[in-house]
Amino acid sequence: MIRSELIQKVADDNPHLYQRDVERIVNTIFDEITAAMAKGDRVELRGFGAFSVKKRDARVGRNPRTGETVHVEEKHVPFFKTGKLLRDRLNGKS
Repeated sequence: MIRSELIQKVADDNPHLYQRDVERIVNTIFDEITAAMAKGDRVELRGFGAFSVKKRDARVGRNPRTGETVHVEEKHVPFFKTGKLLRDRLNGKS
């Protein structure tokens, strides 16, 4: 499912809301999650999962084409851990 499909689904389930309002709501949710993670905060949606940021240390990598060693800088990457309810539903335990 992509963002536009999510917006359409929410709009279909809530006919009393305008499409542009639903789009603004969905975009605000994603923007707030992104902003919190950019500050290094953890975002937890109970039953769904938790978004967090993990730090990857600098290391020496290897270019697979040439075999040459390459310095890879430290970076922060997004991480998602599923919640128990989502995990159970995916495994048919609901």
